[in-house]
Amino acid sequence: MEIKRAGSQPSGTGPAAYFAGSVRIDPLFQPPDPARVRGASVTFEPGARTARHTHPLGQTLIVTAGRGWVQRDGAPVAVILPGDVVWFAPNEKHWHGAAATIGMTHIAIQEGLDGKVVDWMEPVSDAQYRTP
Repeated sequence: MEIKRAGSQPSGTGPAAYFAGSVRIDPLFQPPDPARVRGASVTFEPGARTARHTHPLGQTLIVTAGRGWVQRDGAPVAVILPGDVVWFAPNEKHWHGAAATIGMTHIAIQEGLDGKVVDWMEPVSDAQYRTP
């Protein structure tokens, strides 16, 4: 058994190569091999968002605060609110982030495959980031 105490893991900043705007990433869990699941709490300031990306084994988002937007390729932007749970299928190209005027926090859970949990792609431009 291992207990990770709140505040025992430092927060990080979402790298500009993969995020637009101000994003804070708080690691929650990343157990050692052979476990594959990892989780983090991610806080997006208003207008902040991820670049497009995929996850080899999918991703679950649990919205804990604020108002967010999610979009998978080829679909309209959808609003997400506290208590909502979003599932992206393996290799489903998507992005997620805060609404334009309200921040959003979610817990992101994904599994690694051969040590990889995400494949980053192109950014979501200001013109592509729009009110649903």
